[in-house]
Amino acid sequence: MKKTDFQYYIGGAFQLGIGFGVVSLLSRWVTGNTILSSPETLIKYGLTGGIGYSLMGALALILFGILAKKIRDRFHDQQTIGDVLRERLTPRGYWFMITILLVISFHSIFVQAMGAGILLHMIFPLPVFSGMVFFLLFCFFIGGAGGMQRIHQLSGINVVLIFSAVIIIPVYFYIQEGVYPVYEGIKLYHPYILYVKNTEAVLFIFTAILIGFGQVIIDRASWQRVFIIKKEKLRITFTLAGLIWATIPLALSSLIMIIIFGRSYDSIYSLLFELIGKINSTLLIVLFVLFCFSAISSAVSAELHAIVTLIIKNIVGMLRPLSNKEKWRFTYLFSGAICLSLFIIVSILPPSPIELLFFFGNIYASVIVPMLYIILGSKTLPSLIPLASIIGTAGGFAALPIMENLFAIWISFCLSGLICLGHFIYNLLRMKLIVKV
Repeated sequence: MKKTDFQYYIGGAFQLGIGFGVVSLLSRWVTGNTILSSPETLIKYGLTGGIGYSLMGALALILFGILAKKIRDRFHDQQTIGDVLRERLTPRGYWFMITILLVISFHSIFVQAMGAGILLHMIFPLPVFSGMVFFLLFCFFIGGAGGMQRIHQLSGINVVLIFSAVIIIPVYFYIQEGVYPVYEGIKLYHPYILYVKNTEAVLFIFTAILIGFGQVIIDRASWQRVFIIKKEKLRITFTLAGLIWATIPLALSSLIMIIIFGRSYDSIYSLLFELIGKINSTLLIVLFVLFCFSAISSAVSAELHAIVTLIIKNIVGMLRPLSNKEKWRFTYLFSGAICLSLFIIVSILPPSPIELLFFFGNIYASVIVPMLYIILGSKTLPSLIPLASIIGTAGGFAALPIMENLFAIWISFCLSGLICLGHFIYNLLRMKLIVKV
């Protein structure tokens, strides 16, 4: 395959095995929000919530790995989630689902860019404006203009930096401070973290798992990797990626416990900055900075690449035929426009990634059953199925004034699920009547 061929941009030059497949998935899913949400979850829901957050990503990837083999068997000639939707839905249903995908895509990359803005501002004594210009330019050249091959070239380095940081830095601190003093300090100043009988944390865990699975099953970048990982290696690759991912939030939670033991704190987001102040080794400070930058840049680059591919192949390409040259021209145009939009929005809006994640959790929860129906069903599905996602999301948002956000997310899931179940039962009864006649 020539490097000038747009297919090279979408899927790279070769199929991935287990090792490189795991690396590719981890570089997509270890994000700035993983770094920021781990301490926020630990503070809000205690140790139970921290463990639950790690379960969220692990179970989401493992469950999607089970579906991945089925997807590859049924849609082996496709390359993106949009290709599968075009095959399984009516034209109207296809455009409904593409609209949902676009909303989710821009939300996802916006939340990740916001996490990047927070981290860059905490680590470097620069205005958000300056940090985001450099960061988004880097992502543009890697994910926007470089394509899948460029992402793969850097993913190995990213994962090495991530695991070096989450292994070496906690060990460094626990050797310095000792485990028992940290435990006693947490018990004295922050006993709520060690409280395990927290019923709200249990609801949070189950809701987080639901949202996590919804994120993965609709994730454009993960679907692209389903089609470039060797078919016989798919399930084990996603399972290993999930198990390895689970260790990262736990390691970050242990770092936060080291920072706050024996004292109070002012802001959750300031804790990571205080971590740098506690590191006495220049080498470890550089390692931590590289860890943060590699995690957020690899995730945003993967998301940017997936969005641009979706727009060019499954939106513009459906409206009119595109030559190879036009596809590359649109790649640079859309990548630049998305990066510019992110820069403007992140520079203006106040940051709160975990609130945004759960605010849009209604959308992620409402797409689960329709996507399962699309993947596992055997016939072309009507527009009612993607419409169920919109109805479920609207129902969840409508319930927000009278119930907590976590309960509203389950309302969205149940509503869309009931609509899909009703359609399935109706078709089943209709088929039985036709057979009797």
